[in-house]
Amino acid sequence: MIDPIAISGPAQMTPRNAQLREAAEQLEANFLSEMLKSAGFGKARDAFGGGAGEDQFGSFLRQAQAENMVKTGGIGLAEHLFEALKERADGHS
Repeated sequence: MIDPIAISGPAQMTPRNAQLREAAEQLEANFLSEMLKSAGFGKARDAFGGGAGEDQFGSFLRQAQAENMVKTGGIGLAEHLFEALKERADGHS
């Protein structure tokens, strides 16, 4: 997980904001996982592939890779999602 205090400041990281940040990071990880899937990451190779097992567990590899991408800064989507979720939770439109 990205250090939420570094991004939002220590005064703003309430338990609710921590939950919103976690949800935003999970959404970004899921988005990145789907992008990796579309790019063919984790897909079995034609030669020397892992067979059915590799096909079945490729999604776990993609999800783990996407989560690691988010932990190292991702593409910035989590920050935008967090701000939008926070505004909505605060009652701002």
